[in-house]
Amino acid sequence: MKVEDIRTVAIVGAGLMGHGIAQEFALAGYDVRMQDLTEQNIQQAMVSIRANLERLVGLGLISPQQAEVTPGRIRTSTQLDEIASEADLVIEAVFENLEVKQDIFRQLDELCPEHSILASNTSAILPSKLAIVTKRPERVLVVHYWNPPYLMPLVEIVRHPEVSDETVATVYELLLKMGKSPAIVQKEAAGFIGNRLQVALFREAISMVEKGIASPQDIDTVIKNGPGRRWAAAGIFEMVDTGGADLILSVCEYLIPDLENSNEMPPLLEKNVERGDLGIKTGKGFYEWTPEKAEALRHRIAQALVKIAQW
Repeated sequence: MKVEDIRTVAIVGAGLMGHGIAQEFALAGYDVRMQDLTEQNIQQAMVSIRANLERLVGLGLISPQQAEVTPGRIRTSTQLDEIASEADLVIEAVFENLEVKQDIFRQLDELCPEHSILASNTSAILPSKLAIVTKRPERVLVVHYWNPPYLMPLVEIVRHPEVSDETVATVYELLLKMGKSPAIVQKEAAGFIGNRLQVALFREAISMVEKGIASPQDIDTVIKNGPGRRWAAAGIFEMVDTGGADLILSVCEYLIPDLENSNEMPPLLEKNVERGDLGIKTGKGFYEWTPEKAEALRHRIAQALVKIAQW
């Protein structure tokens, strides 16, 4: 299948990620079908989509006319067969449970046309675990969007041994066409690219807190005002080439032996979970959170993402 053959896109799951992905394709002009288990979930998703579109209008990223017509491109149903029967591409976006996802992929394999590409927005499950339950492993892969998908350009395309080069190329070109920044994970690995990097950085950050080297607040200050600003403009390997491999090697020789390399879960993180200090959802984590502070943080993140997108 070529990218121009994709006209109808189906989204399974209308939750946090699913409705945002449906919104992206509808905004790009595709015929979108969105399914969830209950009509209530679907209606809430449509309310969220309209609110997201209004926010994008307010940020100057789309026109009022685009916001008005986009929801009309999304047809909804509580029945999987109704959204799958004519889909050229299906993106599953339900919660992270392997058995649930495998059951959905079995059904999609039976319900979808033979040419359809089946993708999962999973952030944790390897695509081979989903491809194995279908008769079309060459057309199964992971497309891992980042939240919120309508502001974050990154989508990780994760291969597995049996997926075809044509499928990967088609999805890659489709995402480019939509204005996304796709990255291909050539060999499936837990966490893909982004989450492996995030967790590696977090392990070192929380280790520094546990050892009394710095507070969470000061570590966040360093990230936001130091490497974080660089990383928005240049990737880690671009920065290595900018500084020089010889300089980076000398830093690595000095520093790597002292970095955290434990395979155990961070004790401080476990204690926070045991106490119920889960962050914004409970009002306390590494910071104290009021609803006003939480909304201010979300607004700051959204504004920063918009500014970066406008570079």
